Amino acid sequence: MNIKDDFILSQINEGYLVGGCIRDFLMHGKISEDRDIAISGAENFAKKISEKFDGTLITLDEENKIYRVVLPDKTNYLDISELEGGSIEKDLTRRDFTVNAIAYDLKSGKYIDAVGGKKDLENKILRHINDSNFEDDPLRILRAFRFLSVTGFELAEETSDAVNKYKDLLLIPSAERINYELMKLFGGKYCSDILLMMDEFGILEKIFPQVKEMKQVPPNTHHHLGLFNHVVETVRNIQEIYENSSDEIKSHLDRVDFGGFPRINHLKLAGFLHDIGKFSTWTIEEDTGRHRFIKHDDVGAKMCVPFLKGLKFSKKQIEYISGMVKNHIYPSNVIIARDLSEKVMMRYIRKMGDDVIDNIVLAKADRLSARGEAVSEEMVKSNIDGLNSLLEFYLERKDSIQPLPKLLDGFEVMEIRKMKQSPVLGKMLNALHEEQISGNINTKDEAVNFIRKYKL
Repeated sequence: MNIKDDFILSQINEGYLVGGCIRDFLMHGKISEDRDIAISGAENFAKKISEKFDGTLITLDEENKIYRVVLPDKTNYLDISELEGGSIEKDLTRRDFTVNAIAYDLKSGKYIDAVGGKKDLENKILRHINDSNFEDDPLRILRAFRFLSVTGFELAEETSDAVNKYKDLLLIPSAERINYELMKLFGGKYCSDILLMMDEFGILEKIFPQVKEMKQVPPNTHHHLGLFNHVVETVRNIQEIYENSSDEIKSHLDRVDFGGFPRINHLKLAGFLHDIGKFSTWTIEEDTGRHRFIKHDDVGAKMCVPFLKGLKFSKKQIEYISGMVKNHIYPSNVIIARDLSEKVMMRYIRKMGDDVIDNIVLAKADRLSARGEAVSEEMVKSNIDGLNSLLEFYLERKDSIQPLPKLLDGFEVMEIRKMKQSPVLGKMLNALHEEQISGNINTKDEAVNFIRKYKL
């Protein structure tokens, strides 16, 4: 395939295609949906392209003259920016990494490689162009690790030195920009290795202050790894489970349901955070020496909320990640229940809703990442087999599961109990919902009777 075979670029004969689009084409032989073009007179060119393709023109940065043209399909788009420095060669030297500083002249059809990006691509090396680029935009430090996470490239020695030199500037960029790079990083195949690399640079604790506390929890009879290495191992196992899953599981985890990123990215972040409540709940039994972390799941879920808010995660993203943390033990408790039955499993499924697959994958990864001396291979196998059976049960029935009907609303409850709106009302509605999930209440009459007898 040639770049000009692309249905959009075949109709453009001026400017330079630059950045990730060129990198990805040279690596994978295909054109990505986000095409970057650098050109003199960017504003007029963007208007012309918008009219040509009947697109929507958006000004991304008026000061630096960066524009976006979104095509009618809402999937393909072009980012158009003013050529910096007056020439494409000077423009390329102002970019972050050599592999992102290769251009393609849309008029002549020739590549322009001013800083050796093609060679670094071939050798799978990530190399920065000059130190001032990190100083000008410290987010490029995090972007380096994001790129390593996605590609598995090696970090050039001089780039490693530059990261060490400028790492204290890492938190200067806005939380929104850090958020974006983090979500990209957690989507990478090599995420777990890069988290360990970031820790070696002393960067991880800058973004995740919880890491300092995690490192204080040592291995124990149930965990062969200290807590920090355990959560990184959990991330690695989530990736491995994902790669070896069926197309149905992968398709679910690839869905973009919130936050603009796939579920798998969010799930690996949840895996990294799933035990952040352990340090503050950590006790050691005097008689047995056993390490206990009572209610660390609840505590961790609550800790996630302000942390994720600070990084500008959306409400739905926070609900998902904190929900995964809160419920990461739940499926394993289900499968060891003494009265395990279809009713018990259905209650779990209704409780987790659309997050069943994610939750079971997290539970499996957590189990595979904890192999202390008190944990036999038979115990691990039994747990994984049970979780697989629970997952199969869900997959067999998910298409036939109907949403629970709303039997009573708040106004009806207030009328039945002759009460005013208060926090108690919310507790009553939640209690009613729990009874519905358990299958104990199925009709409006049963709901009314429950509310009448509910003890305030």
